[in-house]
Amino acid sequence: MRITLVILKMRLRKVMTMSQEYAVQGLSCASCAHAVEVALQAVTGVKSAQVNLATEKVSLETEGSVSPLDLQAAVQAAGYDLVLPQVTQNFALTGMSCASCAANIESAVSSLPEVSAASVNLATEVLSVTYQPGAINEEIICQTVAEAGYQAQVLADQAGASQAQIQQEADQAAQAKASHQAALWRRFWLSAIFALPLLCLAMAEMVGLTLPTWLSHRGGGQLFVSLQLALTLPILWLGRSFFLNGFKHLVKGHPNMDSLVALGTSAAVAYSLYSSIQVWLGDHHAAMSLYYESAGVILTLVTLGKYFEARSKGQTSAAIQALIKLAPQEAQVLREGQEVTLPLDQVQVGDLVRVRPGQKIPVDGRVVEGQSWVDESMLTGESLPVAKKVGDQVVGASLNQQGSLIVETNKVGQDTTLAQIIHLVQAAQGSKAPIAQLADRVSAVFVPVVMTLALVAGLAWYLIGGQSWAFALTISIAVLVIACPCALGLATPTAIMVGTGKGAEQGILIKSGTALEMAHQVDAVVLDKTGTLTQGQPQVTDVLPLTGWTPDQLLALAAAAEVNSEHPLGQAIVAGARERELALPEVTDFQSLTGSGIQVRVDQATYYLGNRRLMQEQGLDLGQAEDQAAALAAGGKTPIYVANEHELLGLIAVADPLKETSPEAVRRLKAMGLQVIMLTGDNAKTAQALAAEAGIDQVISDVLPADKAQVVADLQAKGLKVAMVGDGINDAPALAQADVGLAIGRGTDVAIESADMVLMGSDLTSVATAIKLSQATIRNIKENLFWAFAYNVLGIPVAMGVLHLFGGPLLNPMLAGAAMSFSSVSVIVNALRLRRFKA
Repeated sequence: MRITLVILKMRLRKVMTMSQEYAVQGLSCASCAHAVEVALQAVTGVKSAQVNLATEKVSLETEGSVSPLDLQAAVQAAGYDLVLPQVTQNFALTGMSCASCAANIESAVSSLPEVSAASVNLATEVLSVTYQPGAINEEIICQTVAEAGYQAQVLADQAGASQAQIQQEADQAAQAKASHQAALWRRFWLSAIFALPLLCLAMAEMVGLTLPTWLSHRGGGQLFVSLQLALTLPILWLGRSFFLNGFKHLVKGHPNMDSLVALGTSAAVAYSLYSSIQVWLGDHHAAMSLYYESAGVILTLVTLGKYFEARSKGQTSAAIQALIKLAPQEAQVLREGQEVTLPLDQVQVGDLVRVRPGQKIPVDGRVVEGQSWVDESMLTGESLPVAKKVGDQVVGASLNQQGSLIVETNKVGQDTTLAQIIHLVQAAQGSKAPIAQLADRVSAVFVPVVMTLALVAGLAWYLIGGQSWAFALTISIAVLVIACPCALGLATPTAIMVGTGKGAEQGILIKSGTALEMAHQVDAVVLDKTGTLTQGQPQVTDVLPLTGWTPDQLLALAAAAEVNSEHPLGQAIVAGARERELALPEVTDFQSLTGSGIQVRVDQATYYLGNRRLMQEQGLDLGQAEDQAAALAAGGKTPIYVANEHELLGLIAVADPLKETSPEAVRRLKAMGLQVIMLTGDNAKTAQALAAEAGIDQVISDVLPADKAQVVADLQAKGLKVAMVGDGINDAPALAQADVGLAIGRGTDVAIESADMVLMGSDLTSVATAIKLSQATIRNIKENLFWAFAYNVLGIPVAMGVLHLFGGPLLNPMLAGAAMSFSSVSVIVNALRLRRFKA
């Protein structure tokens, strides 16, 4: 029995033991590492702590639950800093009505000490929170939102969601939006049934119509006011959410647009009730001081405005909905010689999937049988179909046009290209651009300022202007209901949503609002040569031996040396030797000489392959090869020198032809007034020849891979805003250094990860399209912000009676309510114009 207990305790301890790793800042020597280890081992629950000074990380073994904050505090007490990992979680929000609501939620969540960033997108009604896991959790964040007067629900991580999960969540969201729109429309037309007769009854005699004496105020007024009250009460009930939400947030100290509507209409109804009581008590003149119709019509029109706003906001996400619907729901899978139809979620990596003509390819994979033409335009934006044969990769959601294919699945669920695209677009649509900062600051104080202006204006007209209390109340109501913080809050996110969605339609994935904004400021575009300007598939064009070697012997030696190389030029040499079916000698002691070439040993002799710099470093006489290399370079070919320890053996020329669209892409960029610069490691003559063919005037050649980022930094030091376009691993630092990095989607994962935008196709004209889209989106945002600010800056003074001071008209509260309702709709409609964008 005792032995059993011991074993159970040992197993329990093993289960309870956890491994953790954190980065540590401030380490300079072994003593520092030891100090951190001692400090952490003193924390209750820490079993062991080991610091790796080289990586500046500490590995911990802990028992039970140990707070990351306790670990951080212990390290800080020792004089160093423990970097806690952070996660970003999205929450669906309900209960918001305007930009002030968004500002209130951001303020409440940001006040949590463990939260490093909180951002609310009013258009998508999504809260994005970056925080330290373990310090707080989703429940605390949801509770904080609830305390601010709203509701938050954790959204599934789109990066880790399968296609079916994304589809299910999108369908649920679409259904919820449709239900919300239907409820608003029902509330509007029911309110309108009562508002129209109410308006006719109240305004008839003011517009020259005559009411029967028994119905009008001339007949005593009791029936006149009673009917208006009876017609108003159903509208108040239908619009009760304005009062429930508005006064709730007012009491909490975070008033929003609903608070403004609730205050204005409540004041109108309260004053009208007072006047009604006077009429019922015998004061018939009080019947002329009713504002029931103002309250009823304002609530009806604001409801209509909210309906149009909800409907327009739904259209801004049309692009992402189209992407989600691209993928087929089923796949024809070959299992044990039989073809079975399976839901997409049940397809596994390694499964063989049959795709017939006219069907969409359900998964990412490799063609193992058949050939066909595949339409990838829905993902890449390129209109021409792509030929696919055995060994080629295909992308899920693309359309198989002609032949039948059997595809071996290599990516499913969250790992597919389509799922990653959807995740990137959703992340971009949820992000904020720096241009939105001013609107955010204004929104945070907008409602309290408007409430103050309404009170001041009403009192000023009553106390200083000598007007009646009814006149002053009309002024205050008009100010309260004309103000619209929604227009400010929707100006930026709606344009970003439509802009990023339009980019996705054209094969341009924009990762953030910041990238979208920065692209419109670009002055210079730096283009990497290999794989970006060129096809990235170089071929051997010339083999020129200089000694007693034959061309085949020289090419075989070079191919043997390059057989394990990942460099495109090396792979071209190997492919050239295989085409000639040459036997390759055995190579030993392979060494890569970064930026110069390679060194190998064959049959106890040392050989060098590389550029002119490598030959000079070996002290070799180039002789007549200089002229031959110059001639090859002038033709746009890259000369590769082959030598042994004693002499130059010959030259091999490799050429990488331009993409057909590269000259047109360069022409478009130059037509936009941008500097176009080609960046390459090739020698100057080869680079100049290729640049001339592409129409590029500025060339930076002989650049080592490690120096590309420095070239970009040098251009930035001259005051230029630089966009860098590349596709390779060695382009990643330059892509990260640039103000905007654009990666070719068929390039390496490292390049794509480092970039701000991803061009899904290989067509370089997408660079000009991306910049033009950025310019159009930012122009649209500026238009939205201008009209949002102009509306409030001009509308509020008019509502305060400024025009009336100079003999002008007084703004009717009902017109003020109508203007407010449609101001936010106008902003969204303007953003939707981006859907007509054409490069």
